[in-house]
Amino acid sequence: MSGTLEGEIDGRRLDVFAAGDFTLSALTGLETARHQLVRAAGTVDRATISLERVDRLDTAGAWLLHRLEQDLVGRGIEVAFAGASERHAPLLEEVRRIELAPPPHPVEVNALVRVVAELGQGTLDALDEGKRLLSFYGEVLVTLGRVAMQPRRLRLTSFTHHLEQTCLNALPIVGLISFLIGVVLAYQGAGQLARFGAEIFTIDLLGVSVLREIGILLTAIVVAGRSGSAFTAQIGTMKVNQEIDALRTLGLDPQEILVVPRLLALMVALPLLAFYADLMALLGGGLMCLFVLDIPAAQFVTQLDRAITPAMFWVGVVKAPVFAFLIAMVGCYEGLRVTGSAESVGRLTTQSVVVSIFLVIVSDALFSILFNYLGL
Repeated sequence: MSGTLEGEIDGRRLDVFAAGDFTLSALTGLETARHQLVRAAGTVDRATISLERVDRLDTAGAWLLHRLEQDLVGRGIEVAFAGASERHAPLLEEVRRIELAPPPHPVEVNALVRVVAELGQGTLDALDEGKRLLSFYGEVLVTLGRVAMQPRRLRLTSFTHHLEQTCLNALPIVGLISFLIGVVLAYQGAGQLARFGAEIFTIDLLGVSVLREIGILLTAIVVAGRSGSAFTAQIGTMKVNQEIDALRTLGLDPQEILVVPRLLALMVALPLLAFYADLMALLGGGLMCLFVLDIPAAQFVTQLDRAITPAMFWVGVVKAPVFAFLIAMVGCYEGLRVTGSAESVGRLTTQSVVVSIFLVIVSDALFSILFNYLGL
């Protein structure tokens, strides 16, 4: 039977009787009856809604009864339900519990206050991210210590594979970029030094800048964009496919399986790439000096030998393992943070590159201060 909603006024009390089916199909007629009851309750101060004769009740019917209660309460009337069966009472209570309040009216915020608030929130987020990254750094060191104590735990096949991916496969792009940077440095340096008739010192500029800073810094940035992002994407895809959960289920340590081989491979690869980048940059600058400045190759080599020292070379190369550690750690950390969506993989891969390059530049600045303090 269809539902009915009737009311009787006794003095200042309203008695509401619900009967029949309070379901979605009967909602239109019940909605009309609800409005009539609310209009007729203008002189009462309390109301009782009796549910003893309700046969069927679904979410739509429970919502209608709750709206009736809210309308009466809004008029200052005290409302109580009575006679709800054990089947109907939980549904009605749940509808009353989960009703969402209307969204608050937007408050105008001063633009300066908003900028300061966003800056503060960004600072707190950065500090929190730094704390989690430092915690991951500690976990990596513990895992490295365990592998050092038991070398058989190192997976040589995985290490060799990642060494090939991060070193051999990166030679073309690192070599090309370094060669072009050498050409640019020589060309720009010659243009400025020609004003003083000192074009020969272009070789000094090229050698010192490439060996101390440009070679390793440029290589680290390229590796961060190439290998660091690959680490994040690979581990993140495994996280999405629940392969890392499967490793843990088998009693295997994901850091030992996934992080350590990538970390060690990159720490070996980056010094080799830095040495290769130095050679390619010097070659590019040498060809520029030969064809533009008409400096013979023998004179170029002689002047370069006078300008540079072994210490300059080692100042650049000694940074490589540190940069490699930072890049690999951030790449693996962001990969392990991926949640179950492709969007998360893309977002954290981008974040991995940005954070890696930021840490590389910061650490390079710290190295510069340290070497200056040591007189190197």
